[in-house]
Amino acid sequence: MRKIYLEDTPLQDAQREFVEKITFDRKIERVRTTDALGRVTAEPVYAKVSMPNYHASAMDGVAVLAVKTHGADEKNPVRLQQGVDYAIVDTGDPIPSGFDAVIMIEHIHQVDEHTIEILEPVAPWQHIRPIGEDVVVGEMIVPAHHALRAVDLGALLAGGNLEVPVLRRPKVAIIPTGTELIEPSETVHNGEIIEFNGTVFASYLKEWGAEPIYFGIVKDEYAVIKQKVLEAARIADIVILNAGSSAGTEDYTVHVIGELGQVFTHGVATRPGKPSITGVVEGTPVIGVPGYPVSAYLSLEWFARPLVYHYYGLIEPKRAALPVKLGRRVVSDVGADDFVRMTIGYIHGAYVANPLTRAAGVTMSMVRADGMLRIPAGHMGYEQGEVVELELYRPKEQIDRTTVITGSHDLSVDVLHTLLRKEHPDRFLVSSHVGSMSGILAIQKGEAHAAGIHLFDEESGTYNVPYIEKHLKGHDVVLIQLVYREQGWILPKGNPLGIRCMEDLVKPHVTYINRQRGAGTRLLFDYLLKKEGLSREAVYGYDREAINHLSIAAAVAGGAADVGLGIYSAAQAMGLDFIPVAEERYDLLMTKRFYDSPEGQMLVHVIQSESFKTEMEALGGYSCRESGQIVFEN
Repeated sequence: MRKIYLEDTPLQDAQREFVEKITFDRKIERVRTTDALGRVTAEPVYAKVSMPNYHASAMDGVAVLAVKTHGADEKNPVRLQQGVDYAIVDTGDPIPSGFDAVIMIEHIHQVDEHTIEILEPVAPWQHIRPIGEDVVVGEMIVPAHHALRAVDLGALLAGGNLEVPVLRRPKVAIIPTGTELIEPSETVHNGEIIEFNGTVFASYLKEWGAEPIYFGIVKDEYAVIKQKVLEAARIADIVILNAGSSAGTEDYTVHVIGELGQVFTHGVATRPGKPSITGVVEGTPVIGVPGYPVSAYLSLEWFARPLVYHYYGLIEPKRAALPVKLGRRVVSDVGADDFVRMTIGYIHGAYVANPLTRAAGVTMSMVRADGMLRIPAGHMGYEQGEVVELELYRPKEQIDRTTVITGSHDLSVDVLHTLLRKEHPDRFLVSSHVGSMSGILAIQKGEAHAAGIHLFDEESGTYNVPYIEKHLKGHDVVLIQLVYREQGWILPKGNPLGIRCMEDLVKPHVTYINRQRGAGTRLLFDYLLKKEGLSREAVYGYDREAINHLSIAAAVAGGAADVGLGIYSAAQAMGLDFIPVAEERYDLLMTKRFYDSPEGQMLVHVIQSESFKTEMEALGGYSCRESGQIVFEN
């Protein structure tokens, strides 16, 4: 059963049509006011009593008749007698009959036990809270379709409302589909994928005020999916069908919705998220969400979020936006709105953003994203240095307190982040793995505070400094020694192919996996090839690239490669064999401005700490014998 996209509908058109065609049968329930935070009122709520329901003193002091204080000043103090001219009151006390003002205790001079003296008059009703100052009986406290805040609950209780009528939370059925899916609690075998989208969907829905109903995994069987959708449509207010929305042979979502009800849209002009589906079954809106995580989360936000707010009769809130300067060029194909996940750093007085991996299935790109760049369908992208507006996924205040590290990947950067947060909970650290050379260029262009680098220079036989001298002339930088680490061959357990040396890598049956261009590990590999007189073309897999050491290890562990050059700790993490090749120096290159800043010194302090040394050496394959020392300063 195969069918291509029905259409390429513009996203805003698909959203508008979907919301306009849906009418909800909203149910009302009464909940205790004390439990109503965040709930949405179903009707206006009025005060049943006044608050306060008596004239109350607003201050500690004495109640008086204002007219008796007239004329009082420093030259003509007025004396008042207790029981005749005044009565003692505390804040909140009823005002005794016959009095109409309160004098603060600070403005009273006690002459004797029953006599006071005042030096200034008071006006009628001064420092008195009249009946209904907070709430007047019959006053509307909150309107219908109002999301209740903490202060609203106080006003409701003050007005005598122990319960409040609210809209029942919309029930949203979540149906993940896929024969390859297993529950998170199960052991993963080859060809199986943990079903985690359902948890993400449920969490988002709770955040938006809905009640998720998880139906469990449904295998790719048309009749079973059809039965589950029908069941869900009869008990839920919204149905979300995850995966099976594209045009594959087992992508049944559009056919199930079409048979049971009506399809509004199949295919939106977006990238990612194109195979999104909207429709209705027995009056219940159904959303077909793509299986790839990034596509799925975006589709959920585009179609489920507006629907939940539509159910409540609320305006869908927008995320905060921030103008940023692009650190790198971002290209796009014309014809679809392109949504690009971005990292943001506040670097030397400017917000700088760089794109993350753009594949639709890269879950970690959403975890690491600080914001989202939307490139309109008719636009081919933006140039480096251009100012664009991003929708924020993290508060601006966090971004302002974030150290941006780019360059080569190493586990030491993750350890730095952990220890920095432990010592300074208000500080954050983000890193991007773009390779050592790209890290140097990022420092050159002002796109990062620091960069991890490990660039071996063949001529001098040293690391990093020759490259800094070549590419960062005139730039004020400081090079800090971070760690020494072992680089070597990452191999399957038991080394079944018996790989021992460079010559073994050019054998016909050996598949290699490389690092990306500009990575220090790749430069080291090229040096080793040259040293042994071997050509790149002789290495099968030389052009296949991984972005970090863990990706190298994962490729070997998964059987996609027989060998890769990487660090010991990555091999250890994956339970793989490791043959050492070289010890290299992995340094942290900082701008001098950052190094001299309080934030830079915080980072240096962590690098020099015993905690950092202990954590790193426990990973294996690391030495911290010179960590924190200045290697070079320009």
